[in-house]
Amino acid sequence: MWKFHRNMTRPFFSKTRISDFDIFERHADDTISAMKQRLAQGYPIEFQDAIGRFTLDSATEFLFGKDVGSLGAGLPYPKGAPIIQKDSSTFNHPSNVFVRAFTQGQDQAALRGRRGNMWPLAEFWSDKVKAQRAHMDNFTNPILQERRNEQLARGTTSRSKESDEDGEGETFLDHLIRSTDDDQIIRDELVNILVAGRDTTASLLTFAIYVLTERPELTERLRKEILEFVGSNARPTYKNIADMKYLRAFLNETLRLYPAVPFNSRYSKTSIVLPAKNGQPPLYIPAGVKCVYSVFLMHRREDLWGPDSLEFDPDRFIDDRAQRYLIPNPFIFAAFNAGPRICIGQQFAYNEASYFLIRFLQSFTGFQVDWTVQPESSRPPAEWEPLPGTTKGREKVKLSSHLTMVVKDGLWVKMQEREIKL
Repeated sequence: MWKFHRNMTRPFFSKTRISDFDIFERHADDTISAMKQRLAQGYPIEFQDAIGRFTLDSATEFLFGKDVGSLGAGLPYPKGAPIIQKDSSTFNHPSNVFVRAFTQGQDQAALRGRRGNMWPLAEFWSDKVKAQRAHMDNFTNPILQERRNEQLARGTTSRSKESDEDGEGETFLDHLIRSTDDDQIIRDELVNILVAGRDTTASLLTFAIYVLTERPELTERLRKEILEFVGSNARPTYKNIADMKYLRAFLNETLRLYPAVPFNSRYSKTSIVLPAKNGQPPLYIPAGVKCVYSVFLMHRREDLWGPDSLEFDPDRFIDDRAQRYLIPNPFIFAAFNAGPRICIGQQFAYNEASYFLIRFLQSFTGFQVDWTVQPESSRPPAEWEPLPGTTKGREKVKLSSHLTMVVKDGLWVKMQEREIKL
């Protein structure tokens, strides 16, 4: 079944499609403009929310040919801001209904995963995902029906070869309609790719900016590379991004310490005995057992990454440490998984994150967390003193996760507009 779905989606992630940056440009421009307007009002930006709207609008346009228009609902104001609207128009904005359903459905799905095969007992009286999925299907069903009718009118059904897989203007939904007549498979595939395409990249960019609020010297090094390869205001190209080695290393280091999917699992195909390691006895795993593993912990192990494994240092992906640790054992970096099931959208995610970060750094400077409005619930307790060899007490914000990792209760960032030199 997983091969069936993978083979259905893989052709759409060709180099031609993932290097078409028009969607990224439109939604990056809209997001940055919304940020500038909010800053002009004297308020900080809830970056995690804003970037989630950018990735959602980009992903829905890429998938459906029509974005959900989440920026139309406006960016949130800090709690207690006098300008906050009292009516329900923002809360009930169609895009916010979609986002809430999307997030709550993921939260519930994550709970099911943690409860294992016993999860139906917790939902004995009602299916807690079904209602959230219905809100999402309310958005996708009309588009699906419209596109299927259009293809039937043109005579390009799922068994027609009139449109090649790189057809001009074809959306991911068009591609799926040509691949199968089963609408439920199409809806499931759209949700699957939407989860992968929206939340993971939003997580990566949120933690990238969090790091930059703590490490301004990294901002300057990134900006220096942007000026060298792109310029102060030009649109980045596919080649620009491919040539920017430090930008890629910075994103990789963000994914290493803050992986978008911090926990994952696989089922054993056959019984196996894992060899003894680090003084532990061998471990027997029967066939068909769910094996949960933590990418978050793997990425912070000294035996895999060296004695400075807890330090944020993008150069480890460039200097001799890459030769010492990563290249001989590439499976230590599992931000996109590895092997036959490695993420097919990996390059799409790198391109989207790179594109937005370049445009963002061309537009703003002076990033700081605004602790005057950052929720108290997002801050680690003061008694969490740093302990050698652990992550405890190292972060200024709390980390949380459902399917993907987030900053608990958001990340409020203050910054200044940069003067653009033409």
